[in-house]
Amino acid sequence: MAHYLIYFNQQWVGEHDEAWFEGRVEPSRAVVREMQDQGVLVYAGGLVEELEEAASADATSGELIVTDGPFAESKEWLGGLTIVDVPDDESARRWAGRVAEGCGWPQEVRRFKAGSLQAVVLGS
Repeated sequence: MAHYLIYFNQQWVGEHDEAWFEGRVEPSRAVVREMQDQGVLVYAGGLVEELEEAASADATSGELIVTDGPFAESKEWLGGLTIVDVPDDESARRWAGRVAEGCGWPQEVRRFKAGSLQAVVLGS
């Protein structure tokens, strides 16, 4: 089995009214329940949208510097992510499609490099 990251940039969500977002809650939760039932879910969650709540840590100069805000000014930023443990690319793509259907906005899927995921912590 391999771990895959399914994620979206906040800008991919688009402009919608509150009723539209409320209508996406149950379909999104249904996909997460389906992943749990099939034993492929490692983690799923959205991130706060307020970039002022972000912080960046950089040690490339040899000294650790932690600053408020995102690391780089960008027009796009990560909005949420899901990690699945599935046997192959086809399965990962299928789950990315299910997440996209549940949420109502595009998702990207990428496999973690072999050995790059050292520990998996499952939340409740």
